[in-house]
Amino acid sequence: MKVAVFGRFYNATTTESVETLFHYLLNNDIDAYIETAFLNLIKQESQNSKDYFSFKTFDTLDDSFDLLVSVGGDGTILRAITFVKNIDIPIIGINTGRLGFLATVSVNQIESAFKNIIEGKYRISERSLLSVETSPESKDVSALNFALNEVAVSRKNTTSMINVETLLDGEYLTTYWSDGLIVSTPTGSTGYSLSCGGPVITPGTNTFVLTPIAPHNLSARPLAIPDSTVIQLKVDGRENSHLISLDSRIATLENGTIITIKKADFKIKMIDLLDESFLVTLRKKLLWGEDNRN
Repeated sequence: MKVAVFGRFYNATTTESVETLFHYLLNNDIDAYIETAFLNLIKQESQNSKDYFSFKTFDTLDDSFDLLVSVGGDGTILRAITFVKNIDIPIIGINTGRLGFLATVSVNQIESAFKNIIEGKYRISERSLLSVETSPESKDVSALNFALNEVAVSRKNTTSMINVETLLDGEYLTTYWSDGLIVSTPTGSTGYSLSCGGPVITPGTNTFVLTPIAPHNLSARPLAIPDSTVIQLKVDGRENSHLISLDSRIATLENGTIITIKKADFKIKMIDLLDESFLVTLRKKLLWGEDNRN
């Protein structure tokens, strides 16, 4: 088995996770590659980094890899997909962050999780993505023009609202007066969209959600649409530019830019262990059912 390991940050939980993971990989003769910047971080922070000098490094991935392991939180997985792109490498996340809807493997589960993966005891959950095109073209967007969680437009350098003119399949929907607008996938429904009042959507649902950010027109509510819909946005406001974010990546666009958002032509594969599911995660992470009356 050929495994890639990626991470972005290093804290106390990371130390234990990295050491447990790497010892398991070494003891089971797994062909392991560590992302170059992450290995350099480990060398700076870990007292035992010399134990991992035998690992190879990677800067890009190809389809010879069987698995990518993300060490961190959900944000680390969002950055990991920029390595995976459309080459169908399954991802599993070890959670050293906080909530963890995507990164679900805790430190004390690492060895048992990888034993199950080696034995084929897991499911693959395919996650839809959003793709983005802009007119005129923005090189900052086109370089990595996809998002697993959401695409959002928002105000920049101002406390004033922006106007987000929105068309669905070429038909005018409305103009949101707000701080911005989120276009969310089912995967992203438990992220930024949820914090702005959007619904929770199960991963296999063929739906996207439009969620306004602090709308001034109070009747504006989150809207679920088929994921076959082509969405067009155009922003206006007192400033000459606004922000667009694709998951954790941010770029500046000039007002009047036509932003076209639609379902990407590839999916990301997430590994679900057999004793885990999205519904289990909901109960654990959002504490559903913790009311004393239940």
